[in-house]
Amino acid sequence: MKKSKTILAVVADEQGEVFEHPQLHMAGMNGMSPCLPQAQELIPLPEGSRLFTLPGVPPIGYDPGKQRFVTSTRLPRQWGGARIQAVCAFMAPAYTRTLLPAADYGRKQLVLPLWAYTAVGWCVEDERFYVAAARVDRNTQWQPEHFDDRELDPLVRNRLRAHPDNRLLEQLARCAVDYHCFAAKNLFFGRWEAPLPTSPACNSACLGCLSLQPEASECCPSSQERIAFVPTVDEICGVAVPHLEQAQNAIVSFGQGCEGDPILQADLIASAVRRMRGQTTRGTIHLNSNASLPDAVERLADAGLDSIRVSLNSVRPALYQAYHRPQGYVFADVVESLRRAKRQGLFTMLNYLVFPGVSDQPAEVEALLALLEETGVDLVQLRNLSIDPQVYWQAMGEKESGMGMKAMMDLVKQRLPHLQYGYFNRTRENFFPPGYETDWPL
Repeated sequence: MKKSKTILAVVADEQGEVFEHPQLHMAGMNGMSPCLPQAQELIPLPEGSRLFTLPGVPPIGYDPGKQRFVTSTRLPRQWGGARIQAVCAFMAPAYTRTLLPAADYGRKQLVLPLWAYTAVGWCVEDERFYVAAARVDRNTQWQPEHFDDRELDPLVRNRLRAHPDNRLLEQLARCAVDYHCFAAKNLFFGRWEAPLPTSPACNSACLGCLSLQPEASECCPSSQERIAFVPTVDEICGVAVPHLEQAQNAIVSFGQGCEGDPILQADLIASAVRRMRGQTTRGTIHLNSNASLPDAVERLADAGLDSIRVSLNSVRPALYQAYHRPQGYVFADVVESLRRAKRQGLFTMLNYLVFPGVSDQPAEVEALLALLEETGVDLVQLRNLSIDPQVYWQAMGEKESGMGMKAMMDLVKQRLPHLQYGYFNRTRENFFPPGYETDWPL
């Protein structure tokens, strides 16, 4: 984006109608510090993204006349003087935010839902919305035009009718229809990555867990219900094998948003993977996990697993502990699992839950570089952490803003050219695509 463009703050009235502020320029936040977005931090709002209000939270914008950041509770009198509230973007997949929405979070009256909040503005010259973000994955399979529920519903009904006794299939039908999970929809469309939830339990109590929040949670309600049973090997393979055999770019993945952590069902999964590979060599078998049990990772690799994605919010043990709240394991176990995964030949990824102001702290960046160099991780998925920004900032205990997410991504890639960035899991055929070492920025 050219530096000469004017990006205005975006606000909403009390009824939720969104419009540009007549005087204030767009601001963002790195942590809880307001800042002006740099040109390289802004892109046009990706297709499939949505705008949301931050209910009752006043926006912060930059006043070019006063040359300072201001909190605005109302429009200027000449524009009607109506009350206004902050607006944010929830971006389509494949994009990593670089700044949080600029708002006076201290005036919040409620804890915000588990979404990833991104700074948004209005470009006067282009007459379109811009967001503080960078594209990190070229995959377009997750764009909304591929998911027409009018086509989905009969596919779900027909599949359930053909397999009435498979509880896992019934669970995935609910995920596809009620929770609009793209991966679950893929199963019924017969393509790409399909989920295999297996574990009702977890040995982490993540602050922003999507599937389970205690009634007295300091965070917020979970966004979906967790699977309530452990499927059998027959049920797992009854879903997985046809997908591996027939689907385009087939991946089946353990470890989904509707379950705990599959590492606690490692023996069951190992048995299922062996049976899958006894019936077909086609497709990719993948595990998303907290990787808290290194021996289990080895057993799964021996069974025929192809790839693993390890979730963490930080590579600093204190911050990892504060968010994941591990039960019966420590951060060192996660690092050991990464080492063993690479030794066993697995394509190894981080599900790095990033947050502007935390992930771009100099100490975090140096710790990340050290971990990547030591373990040989192949790819970092730069996933936006879905949580109330104020809740997370307070939980992490940071005080100062970071270097900037785009600067952080550039620095890591400069130091480790072989490292890949992404947002999605990959098929075996695409683990190391041509030109990946120089494929940044996208």
